[in-house]
Amino acid sequence: MVQEDFLHYLWKFQFFTHKKLVTTDNVALQVFNAGEHNINSGPDFFNAKVLIEDQLWAGNVEIHVKASDWYIHQHEKDSSYDNVILHVVWQHDVDIYRENNSVIPTLELQRFTAQSLLFNYHQLFSKKSNYIHCENDFSKVDEFTLNNWLEKLYIEKLVQKSSLISDLLVQTKNDWEAVLFKLLAKNFGLKVNGEAFLNLSNSFEFSILRKEQKNLQNLEALLFGQAGLLRADHQSKYFQDLKKEYQYLSRKHNLDPLYNNQFQFFRLRPNNFPTIRIAQLANLYFMYKTLFSKVLNVKNLKDYYTIFSNGTSEFWKTHYNFNAISKRSVKSLTKSFIDLLLINTIVPLLFVYGKRSDKLNEEELFDLLKQIKPEKNNIIRDLNKLNINAKNAFETQALLHLKSEYCDKHLCMQCAVGNVLLRKK
Repeated sequence: MVQEDFLHYLWKFQFFTHKKLVTTDNVALQVFNAGEHNINSGPDFFNAKVLIEDQLWAGNVEIHVKASDWYIHQHEKDSSYDNVILHVVWQHDVDIYRENNSVIPTLELQRFTAQSLLFNYHQLFSKKSNYIHCENDFSKVDEFTLNNWLEKLYIEKLVQKSSLISDLLVQTKNDWEAVLFKLLAKNFGLKVNGEAFLNLSNSFEFSILRKEQKNLQNLEALLFGQAGLLRADHQSKYFQDLKKEYQYLSRKHNLDPLYNNQFQFFRLRPNNFPTIRIAQLANLYFMYKTLFSKVLNVKNLKDYYTIFSNGTSEFWKTHYNFNAISKRSVKSLTKSFIDLLLINTIVPLLFVYGKRSDKLNEEELFDLLKQIKPEKNNIIRDLNKLNINAKNAFETQALLHLKSEYCDKHLCMQCAVGNVLLRKK
């Protein structure tokens, strides 16, 4: 037996033979318009047009695996189904009557669906234990189709990421510099501390950071203090100076620090400790007073690496936290970390800015990502094992979206790869 979404797919794209197409009572049927797919409540397709014998009908189409599902779903009690002009089913096991006792014309799709399409459908969905349904056949999809699909997937992912940016623009009254700071803060925290860093960036007005940018120690005091990391009592002069400065800043700007120990150190590599990331973020904003304006004028990947390859103040070259002294090292942002900032912050922000200012150059943004090495994470590694390989970050981003939004949700029939495999001879 098939699933209802397969029938939606067949009807939406008209993937069945139209030669000698008839209803279940053997009346000639022609489809002029399949209608608009409805993903909300009500009939499955709106505003369809069909010719049944010599009568042209305009209205809605309802789809079920079995005709009797109409009654199981109690559509006979719902007035929104009164305008159904055609009932499309896989198996016709009962007639469906309107309120006036006339029978709703029914199309039984199994009589008109190619066996090859049905076979491919069962092949695709038969092995539920697969990592992805098409893992044995993904490589059979032609390069042109795959490249076009990856581009559409990446645009979908950018649109998805735009939601947070839009919210931040409302929050900051369209202050792009402030939005960039908040996004950078979130992504400096990576997955473990991302929300904590975003909360940190939201714990004070960006205008306060602007006022304190001229002095690196003031910036560090602001960020460490708001993060709640200056509550302890350490003996180093650096810590005491920060604490004293933050006490002054908190009175000056009426600040309240974060509570509940939001920042995690456990199981993080020292270079990812929130103390190091906060120090790097402070140094970045000390070096660049208008970072968004700077980013807008960058033309190549090398310049991005130059901007973001900043380090920390002197204290953090020999520390990972406020306590123990460590071997001296210049803790600059690595290229791989900058790549993540470009992928998750800069490109999405420039995408939204370009759309809102009518200056969007998608190809330029895509080319930037295509210069970045492919990401390394568990999902990409698992896909690599299936011989699904990405050449760059543009493709890894598209594949990550494919996995989470299509493969994991079993939406093969809405996927270009799935469509090719379903329709293969």
